[in-house]
Amino acid sequence: MDNRIEKTDELLSNIKMRWSKLSKLLEEVNSHRQYEDRVYRFYHESFKVYALQDETRKIVRALQKIAPEGTAFCKEFEEIYKAGAGRKKFAKEHNKNWTAHTRVFVEAFFHARFFLEMAVKYGRELETAPEMLPSGWAALLCLYNIR
Repeated sequence: MDNRIEKTDELLSNIKMRWSKLSKLLEEVNSHRQYEDRVYRFYHESFKVYALQDETRKIVRALQKIAPEGTAFCKEFEEIYKAGAGRKKFAKEHNKNWTAHTRVFVEAFFHARFFLEMAVKYGRELETAPEMLPSGWAALLCLYNIR
């Protein structure tokens, strides 16, 4: 069997085994406090946007738990994640160049949230890995360097 097919099947199996936890996390991430309010805080220029880093790390930990053995995140996601989910602390001087300091938090959160959402969606919808790839499933395969 082709290694990519094995990894694809393993990914779907891992998602299904952890689906309830992934679904619960998605619900938390989509809550008013964590999604709506934190994104608003970016536009309001509030230090509370810095909390998106924590939410992003939480999502990434969940995505790591469903990774097929021997896979790693693609370089594009790693770059976004590292830039936007460190442990950057608010400093008053950040206000002078707000978006340069904080936009990366929102970007990393949105990308991580997207992959979590796709894992939940396709973990619910798919019984087996499809041959014709829906875009969201194909994106998950890209995340883990399977496609």
